[in-house]
Amino acid sequence: MALAAACVLAGQAGAVLPAAPSPENPAAPAETQAIGQSQDAGEDTRIARRIEGIFAELPAFAAVAVEVDDGVVTLTGTVPEQADIARAAGIAGRIEGVATIENRLQRDRSVAGGLGTLEQLADRVRGWLDILPLLGLAVAAALAIGTLGYLIAGMGGLWRRLTPNIFLAELLIGAIRLAFVTLGIVVALEILGAGALLGAVLGGAGIVGIALGFAMRETVENYIASLMLSLRQPFRANDHVVIENREGRVIRLTSRATILMTLDGNHVRIPNAQVFKAIILNYTRNPQRRFQFELGIDADNDPRVALEIALAALRRLPYILQQPEPLGSIEEVGESSINLRLFGWVDQQHADWLKSRSLAIAEVKDALEAGGFALPEPIYRLRFDPRTSALPLEWENRSTEDARSGTERGARPQPASRPGSAETDVRPEREIARMVDEEREQAGAKTRDLLDPARPQE
Repeated sequence: MALAAACVLAGQAGAVLPAAPSPENPAAPAETQAIGQSQDAGEDTRIARRIEGIFAELPAFAAVAVEVDDGVVTLTGTVPEQADIARAAGIAGRIEGVATIENRLQRDRSVAGGLGTLEQLADRVRGWLDILPLLGLAVAAALAIGTLGYLIAGMGGLWRRLTPNIFLAELLIGAIRLAFVTLGIVVALEILGAGALLGAVLGGAGIVGIALGFAMRETVENYIASLMLSLRQPFRANDHVVIENREGRVIRLTSRATILMTLDGNHVRIPNAQVFKAIILNYTRNPQRRFQFELGIDADNDPRVALEIALAALRRLPYILQQPEPLGSIEEVGESSINLRLFGWVDQQHADWLKSRSLAIAEVKDALEAGGFALPEPIYRLRFDPRTSALPLEWENRSTEDARSGTERGARPQPASRPGSAETDVRPEREIARMVDEEREQAGAKTRDLLDPARPQE
């Protein structure tokens, strides 16, 4: 008896506690609920009236008929859209007491149904027409705020006075414009009641910005390098520099590249990212510049005397600076010569470095030869094979005479220094500098130059 009572109680519990509907699939609860053992006579009528009452409030279900028999709901009729079929089943399935649903609804493909769809489309168009005044107000507000931002950013003279250089002024002007345009869009969306859309737009813009940042990494790096170079000012216009093994005079510094004119008169554009990381050699920053060269004397000569003669020759040249004074050193003793290395300083504002070095080499050479020092000649050591036949007698006599005459030639008098050589023209070469000045003058304000002579140079 106890076992039978427990079974009855379990059956009653199954009828009283149906499974809860699933929020993921609203049509499924009728299929997954626990079905009671009995159905009240008026329960089917109550379910039918409840479903019909709900459908009566929805225009899409005006042609839907509902029948309920022992908890089984049968839906017949037509609906205007295909999606309304599943929607009707979902609504009926959430009614308490529904065991299952027999969905026999079909989409209305009649002319009247098509006209109803057109009517819905007309309702949507009327809705858009109703919102047009509000949309116009939102657009007007966005345009007004954006125009105000452009007017404020247009006061370029003010921002250039407030910022250290032109490049920062341009950045500030661009930031002001972007800020006001963004503010205008935000206000327009708030007027339209689409503030939630702004979060999605900004989130998408952030993701796109990150992707573009990785894709345009070199461009962004070059842009930042331009900003740093404009702040540090590592060189001036027309400076003679060497950047990345490219030698020339600086024409201008733009927001993307540094433009040089090579000593051949050609233009070189170096990206600012490379310029910022490169080792820059500036010949113009310090007008005093040192040159050096090597000369060899015969291995039998005294290198100390030769060094004194060479330094004395350098000191006599008017374009060689006495402070710092010329220097010299005995570099090495080779197989057939002793090499001397000589150093001299010139002022590039009054003497050309290349001309001065070239003429100094010639003057020191003449001074050494006038002092009796022979410049070394290559020495070749010959070895004769014993199997080689002996030379004829006339060739032996000729060789002896040639050797004797060569000895006599070795004692020939040394040439004196060329008169007036110290007064040779060593004026600085100004042709490339003149070409750079002319190009900068022709470009004028048409080309933005980030080099500012008013700012301190790094």
